[in-house]
Amino acid sequence: MNTPSFRNWQSVQDEVLRRINAREWKPGDLIPNEAELAIEFGCARATVNRALREIAETGILDRRRKAGTRVALNPATKATLNIPIIRQEIEDKGQKYNYSLLTRSIHTPPPNVSTSMQTPVSSKLLHLSALHTADDRPFAFEDRWINLLAVPNAQDTSFETVSANEWLLMNIPYTRGEISFSATTANKQEASMLDCSVDSALFRTDRLTWNGDDAITKLRLVFALGYQLRTSF
Repeated sequence: MNTPSFRNWQSVQDEVLRRINAREWKPGDLIPNEAELAIEFGCARATVNRALREIAETGILDRRRKAGTRVALNPATKATLNIPIIRQEIEDKGQKYNYSLLTRSIHTPPPNVSTSMQTPVSSKLLHLSALHTADDRPFAFEDRWINLLAVPNAQDTSFETVSANEWLLMNIPYTRGEISFSATTANKQEASMLDCSVDSALFRTDRLTWNGDDAITKLRLVFALGYQLRTSF
């Protein structure tokens, strides 16, 4: 019986996952190297490399330089989280979206902001605050810094009709990000914006996105009572 030829990385990925799920390759096993798999599958080594990298990103394979690739003993389940366009998130629920720019200024940020964004302490950044609503009810309060050294066009953008959330995602590429989730209590400003009492329990996300070595934006989003975050894994 002839071994089938695998012409793309997705088909190689499917076969590798099949072998792992069938326990042909058990947790902790060292799997064949890329050159051996390329010969077996009848494809380019680069195709095998792409497939193994994609699987390793999920935590199922443990790849170590000079030590080979093993099936992970305790594979971590990783959730997939995309940065949503808030307008689409609201409209996908059948609700009416509205956006209000509250403040816009260019000034030197607090030291903790310039430190986390790795910008010179004297650099001026664009600072925005805004409110997103769903069916005329508060949805999320946004506080954002934009690095004008990395995104100079933002200086000439008003953000009065299009949110920075949507404008950045549509116009500026990013290569990586950092995000944290936390339970918080509403301060006076957040309580006023989100129509709740001071010290109400709220859901907060903090996000920092990068394009290569340049920080693009640092964001704090505080969501109104009842918000749910959903993702896939």
